Amino acid sequence: MTNPDPAAPVAELGYEAARDELVRVVHALESGGASLEESLALWERGNALADRCEEWLQGAKARLDAARASGPAATAQEAGQA
Repeated sequence: MTNPDPAAPVAELGYEAARDELVRVVHALESGGASLEESLALWERGNALADRCEEWLQGAKARLDAARASGPAATAQEAGQA
């Protein structure tokens, strides 16, 4: 696990950095040692990190779908339909 920078803007984080920081946030929330204000800030950061991870995963899925659609199997299938 990398050591993510908790001050880094979420929109600038790569998938692994966002995931690793999200794990840290979840552990901090589960430990129960934070004040209500700190817990709310952690929750908000965690939600933003989860959204960022989802963006990365959806982007990867779109790239895989596009690669499959333009790959040899798709070309062979299109040729059979013509």
